[in-house]
Amino acid sequence: MDKKWWKESVVYQIYPRSFKDSNGDGIGDLQGIISKLDYLKMLGVHVVWLCPVYQSPNDDNGYDISNYQSIMDDFGTLSDWEELLDGLHTRGMKLIMDLVVNHSSDEHAWFAESRKSADNPYRDYYIWRPGQNGLEPNDWGSFFSGPAWEYDEQTREYFLHLFSKKQPDLNWDHPQLRREIYDMMTWWLDKGIDGFRMDVINLISKVPELPGVAQESSSVRPAYHFGGKYFVNGPHVHEYLQEMNREVLSKYDIMTVGEAIGVTPEEASLYVAEDRNELNMVFHFELMEVDSGPGGKWDVRPWKLADIKSIISKWQTALHGKGWNSLYLNNHDQPRMLSRFGDDINYPKESAKMLATLLHTLQGTPYIYQGEEIGMTNVKFGSISDYKDIEILNMYKEYLADGHSEESIMNSIYIKGRDNGRTPMQWSAELQAGFTTGTPWLAVNPNYRDINVEQALKDPDSIFHYYKKLIELRGQHEIIVYGSYMILAEDHEQVYAYLRRLGEEQLLVVLNFFGKPTSFMLPAGIDFQEQKLLISNYDVDPLTEIISMELRPYEARVYLLKHA
Repeated sequence: MDKKWWKESVVYQIYPRSFKDSNGDGIGDLQGIISKLDYLKMLGVHVVWLCPVYQSPNDDNGYDISNYQSIMDDFGTLSDWEELLDGLHTRGMKLIMDLVVNHSSDEHAWFAESRKSADNPYRDYYIWRPGQNGLEPNDWGSFFSGPAWEYDEQTREYFLHLFSKKQPDLNWDHPQLRREIYDMMTWWLDKGIDGFRMDVINLISKVPELPGVAQESSSVRPAYHFGGKYFVNGPHVHEYLQEMNREVLSKYDIMTVGEAIGVTPEEASLYVAEDRNELNMVFHFELMEVDSGPGGKWDVRPWKLADIKSIISKWQTALHGKGWNSLYLNNHDQPRMLSRFGDDINYPKESAKMLATLLHTLQGTPYIYQGEEIGMTNVKFGSISDYKDIEILNMYKEYLADGHSEESIMNSIYIKGRDNGRTPMQWSAELQAGFTTGTPWLAVNPNYRDINVEQALKDPDSIFHYYKKLIELRGQHEIIVYGSYMILAEDHEQVYAYLRRLGEEQLLVVLNFFGKPTSFMLPAGIDFQEQKLLISNYDVDPLTEIISMELRPYEARVYLLKHA
């Protein structure tokens, strides 16, 4: 068993724009985060992942970086950032920073140089191509709608942008660019950070020929297509990550997690297997696509418990003993997990606790997204003008032009839009949820009077206190971190149950995923003499025999089973 601090940690993700505003301008900032460090310490988390706070024109909320070594004015200064790092470290917590190096901002000095002329020394830091028959170089579509190419008048060529046109893709095939990135990473690590979360890191290597998907020959491009087979897990991605590890990561005791679009467990193991010297873990998207239809993210279909069980089991089994899982059910790019997988109206407390039990009793490192620990929910704004996310706004325009009804578009946004996870953190029942004394950059969720930190801290039965206990249990029981995984009663339509094993101990987790009661029979062959109830989201007599259980709506129970 290869023990590591990052396997035993619980990570808390902060989206700084929405966390806490200290100066009344309506935008969360570094001093706001500093003011809440004791809150994070009380919750018991070990690591903070900070979404980008670098200098940025903010086209994609900071994921378009114009200077990797300075702080965005909205958030404060480098000395504020240093105070934050010191505040975390003195409280025994660690800090990982967001590394966004598939693309930069078009306002980065490298790109300003790159677009000046075709023979500029920085030209090859980005991916430039001439057009084809008066059209884009190929038919790739951007993740944010429309083509993945933008024409530049200055040099009469197109540059590639898999995301916004203000996010040109960096050319990782250029050795000098890679050197500059490694130097920048080293600069941050030497300042004392504890690792990186790497944005869309498995997209950095493209097939050099950049072939089209449909290869239409007409002079009008009828459609843009997802070109993923030419840039997802591209030809040199492992070579570049091994180089990054050799040149930078291996020299520090840090944690790394890579966002990896479209990876299977087999592909993920190439990134995270301990003998390959790349990353510690990846965020995969298979579970996040469980309610997407054939039309993709916005084609919303009801999720099925059988699919959730199958996906989680596959990842738990495939990476066991080879690599390490990351565990999450929401983040800044996803809707709120309570609204998506639980019942935020009839059983908000019970279902939030049940989902938390799932996240914190699997093998892997759990990631809590800000507000999850108090049961924050999706939001339904009345008008598209209330939304700020570039992905939502582009989709709205495109779908309206394609003839979709406004009602169906708004319904998809209510269920899957990224702004669901970006409404300001709900600190209190005061005006603007105690987030700001000004006008917030994105409106607060109107339910803040009922769902907020102040109320959660006062209520011993709150979701917050349940999270706190789950985190404590992980620290007390090695089996929760390192135990193997085995699914139980796989065909049960309402219950997700599994067994974790380590040495002589067994951990039994039983979760009712729905708002109606059900019964659960412990399968034969699970041998134990003693049972200890570690945690449950309802009152349970710890001595009740567990061979047959009657479960209430969204009930969760975790037992430690031992031989006498």
